[in-house]
Amino acid sequence: MDAVVLTSADAERLQAGLAGALVRDGVRPGDRVAFVPGDPGLTAERLCFVLGALRAGIIPVVLNALLTERERAELLADADAARVLTDADLVAGPPVDLADVPLGRPMLYTSGTTGVPKGVWSGVLSESDARALQGEENAQWGFVADDVHLVCGNVHHSAPLRYASGTLLAGGTVVLPGKFDAATQLRAIEQFAPTSSFMAPVHLHRLIDLAGDDPTPFKRFRLLAHAGAPTSDAVKRRAIATLPSGSVWEFYGATECQFTACSTDDWLAHPGTVGRARPGRTLRIAEDGVIWCTPPAYARFTYWNDPVKTAAAWDGDAFTVGDLGRLSDDGYLFLEGRRDDLILSGGVNVYPAEIERVLLAIDGVDDAAVFPREDDDWGQRVCAAYAGAAPVDLVVSELRANLAGYKNPKEIHRVADIPRSPNGKIRRSLLASDLGLD
Repeated sequence: MDAVVLTSADAERLQAGLAGALVRDGVRPGDRVAFVPGDPGLTAERLCFVLGALRAGIIPVVLNALLTERERAELLADADAARVLTDADLVAGPPVDLADVPLGRPMLYTSGTTGVPKGVWSGVLSESDARALQGEENAQWGFVADDVHLVCGNVHHSAPLRYASGTLLAGGTVVLPGKFDAATQLRAIEQFAPTSSFMAPVHLHRLIDLAGDDPTPFKRFRLLAHAGAPTSDAVKRRAIATLPSGSVWEFYGATECQFTACSTDDWLAHPGTVGRARPGRTLRIAEDGVIWCTPPAYARFTYWNDPVKTAAAWDGDAFTVGDLGRLSDDGYLFLEGRRDDLILSGGVNVYPAEIERVLLAIDGVDDAAVFPREDDDWGQRVCAAYAGAAPVDLVVSELRANLAGYKNPKEIHRVADIPRSPNGKIRRSLLASDLGLD
């Protein structure tokens, strides 16, 4: 498929028409509208639907196209949306006037320790808070009308939406090459000479490998941001050496909120850091090593329909997603370990508890544990071990029937028993070693 070039002017017209169709059909500001895409990619229509809805005060609930029917039904029931749309429904109606900034954030689902996905809900913002939120993004990433942004990500991920939206709102142009393929992406870079992009580390790694450290295609980049998974020192240094000086940035954040940003110079001076707190935020490390962040009022959130989990995430004005870290004396954050209930594979969050829930429902599985193993390409790969009489082929088929493909373990080990700590907990970070796999 040829890359699609979306100018700011074309995007404005499409946003006004897609938002107009929602208004015509009775959707009101503050309503949630669920969107089930046919595939994970970020297209011009999907991007303009999300951005147009937000500028009309309507909150899109964007689901992952790779979810199984069971997973999708679970989220749709929880979202209580005014409408459920597919790609066929993204047809422009009578254009409506839009706010000049998004009046909220999409509601995206993220799982937790129970394995039950939860929607990250920010509601509809006042215009002053909405301007402050977009102003912070503009100040951090420097979106300008001359930008040509290369999309490298999916519609159900917050970062690709944020960078593409920021570019369009500043009057820039967005290039959408379709499903990620390093060769396709490199051709798009050579053809359209982008100035910015966001990539998960696995995409950055593959692109740099294919380019062979040739800096020529990347000569116009002013910003290449990456996040979502650990990046090896070698890949980071190759990216810095290949791209224009100062263009490689990293950030640490979550679907819930952003924590830090890290420039090239900051990383070279403090190798391994994910940067310092973004403006308007403060960081602290609790006695147990957990990272807490106090964000601006306009960046607060709750978990949709889950006051218990919301209360657990907040301590006064500070929140945590459970990651561990340390702060240097001059405020640089170093991640000491992602939370034990999370695997980061190719920049995608995979939650062991959700997979274990399916495993333990299989006849003949008595105990189960899902854990990560290091992977040169993906950062971490999803692995599973189970005890019980169930044959491996049955376990594999049940997992495939009930879980999206990216959640399915790349390794499944049938074992006599699942090693646990003296207090009965599974030590995921040590499980591969405990099972004799490392």
